[in-house]
Amino acid sequence: MSASRTERLLNLLLALLNTRVGLPRSVLREKVYRDSAANDVAFGRMFERDKVDLKQFGFEIETLVDPRSFGAEDPATTRYRIGKDSNRLPDVSLTPAECTVLLLAAQLWERAALGTAATNAVRKLQAAGGFTDVDLPSGVQPRIRPAGQAFDDVVAAMHGRQAVRFGYLAVSTGREEVRDVEPWGLGSRFGQWYLVGFDRGREAKRLFRLSRMTTAVSLVPGSSFEAPDGFNARAELASLNELPIQHAALDVDSDRLLALRKRAAHVEPAPGEDSRDRLVVDFRDPEVLAEELASYGPHVKVEGPAELRAAVVRRLQGAVNFDAEPPVPVAFPDSEKVPRARKRTSEDQLARMLQLVPFLVHHQGLHIQEVADHFGITRKALIDDLKILICSGLPEGYPDDLLDIQWENDHVYISEHLDLNRPVRFSEEEAAALLTGLEMLGDLPALAGMSEDGPGSALESVTLKLTGAAGQAGRLAGSVAGQSVAPEQSQAFATITQAIRDSQQLRLRYFSRQRDELTERDVDPLRLYSLDNTWYFEAYCHSKAGIRNFRLDRVEAVEANGRPASGTATAGQDFPARLFTPSDDDGLVLLQLTRQGAGLADDYYAERTAQLPDGGLLAEVRFGDAGWLPMFVAQHGGSARILAPESLRAEARTWLDAALSQYDDPSDRPAG
Repeated sequence: MSASRTERLLNLLLALLNTRVGLPRSVLREKVYRDSAANDVAFGRMFERDKVDLKQFGFEIETLVDPRSFGAEDPATTRYRIGKDSNRLPDVSLTPAECTVLLLAAQLWERAALGTAATNAVRKLQAAGGFTDVDLPSGVQPRIRPAGQAFDDVVAAMHGRQAVRFGYLAVSTGREEVRDVEPWGLGSRFGQWYLVGFDRGREAKRLFRLSRMTTAVSLVPGSSFEAPDGFNARAELASLNELPIQHAALDVDSDRLLALRKRAAHVEPAPGEDSRDRLVVDFRDPEVLAEELASYGPHVKVEGPAELRAAVVRRLQGAVNFDAEPPVPVAFPDSEKVPRARKRTSEDQLARMLQLVPFLVHHQGLHIQEVADHFGITRKALIDDLKILICSGLPEGYPDDLLDIQWENDHVYISEHLDLNRPVRFSEEEAAALLTGLEMLGDLPALAGMSEDGPGSALESVTLKLTGAAGQAGRLAGSVAGQSVAPEQSQAFATITQAIRDSQQLRLRYFSRQRDELTERDVDPLRLYSLDNTWYFEAYCHSKAGIRNFRLDRVEAVEANGRPASGTATAGQDFPARLFTPSDDDGLVLLQLTRQGAGLADDYYAERTAQLPDGGLLAEVRFGDAGWLPMFVAQHGGSARILAPESLRAEARTWLDAALSQYDDPSDRPAG
């Protein structure tokens, strides 16, 4: 959609909103389409497309037919209008406690499709004047990072009611199969994301774990479906039984892999191996454990069970196969080192304008840079928006019939909004993002005490208000179900939260997986945050004289040491909090990522990216410890490979070959 088309759609919307009796096609063609349509046929096609576009933005166009006609739509007498309350967001007034809970829910979704939707939903509430700026409690930032690109693709298919196709590693046979599925819902259970849908090949409802998808998700051409009435993903997943406990027999290098040793139910010398121990480790999900074991490479060999062994070999073989593929041309769009950003479209621009006008109405006189920052765009992009807005208005074309926006001394004012003073209702994705996020916050300790009426009252009241405001758009919320983001390490969480509130130091005994050792440190805790079910806290480490991030599940012991926090460092202003902060001293590594692994570019804060024809990415990433790179490549089993420097690529390949050579039996190698 070009800028001119954006302006035309905006003018059409204003014309149809500001008429009580409706406008005929002749007036619309003359006043709105004058410079766009060369003849009646071209005008008709444009008008029909524009009606569809406006419906996607939340506006239903009413068709008023002359009662004297015979029921057919007569171009000469038929009129069109949009009701002033057509799909407008109802007034929603929130208390500060409710705003805090809602902000936590909106910020849960990191990057995924629902992350953008949640941000837009909050902006609509801010535009309507019902949202108060608040601070997060004790620096708490829970986040959900759903299963990569597959999650986004399935959410889009659910919204578009289209079937999806993907390769899948079947649990029953262990073989990869292609499935065509009508996606009814998505949900998290036992730490894994599942797709619930109708398998067209088997003509039955099935559940698919996203982590077992072996290819990118694509749409089935020409497909459509309707989910069953009353479908609820949470109810469907509630019937899913947890996988039974199994026992892994692992041969591990002596004095290595402390994390595995601490979990072992039994340790003895490995048969026929003087330099190895046999560990017996309990597990439930072979795919989850296989990801960890693959990252240990040649330091561990899986003796059984066969499914776990095969899952590890498949990852190692996938990494080797990807490394052996022919090189791809390396070219970046420019020489600037900039983070990867989603390409903006004119659809984004029009959607933003529909939020921008009511936002300016309720926030008169803001500095132009503050407005741009609020919408996450540059000053230039905002001015481009404003230039289109001030040229848009009613068909009559008089000065009083135009949107009236001024920016004096870089402060923005609006005096004529032409009934765009209220944002449109939440879309299905926006409602799903907020309502599902609120549901997932139910057991979060940070919510306790936020309201005088009880710990859960703010959560309950804001959920009721948002459910009412969402209306029919809340349908998709029942199709997405997460699980609680409450930390399992509740005592450590409480101790750290209290220390942040009281500005106190902590004494920490911590296990470092990368260094494979236990350390003791004094730290100033700064903020808590999570990725999925794993909680971290950011702190200034006095022994390292710098900010570090610590996983709660690797904290052996934590207690106040009786000293106040030094104030040497403060919590970073970036949101979300970063797992690590790359420095200019770190090594720069060029990676190739498949479409399934493209999200790793964001996870590791790529400095430059370039899109590849197959949907994958080239990404330049800084790594502080090059010795960790082979673990990274093995863990992601065929989704990432090192292109440069060549010395690191060769080291990683040697490491992978050594790991894979332990499995010499042909039966260990994946089929095909």
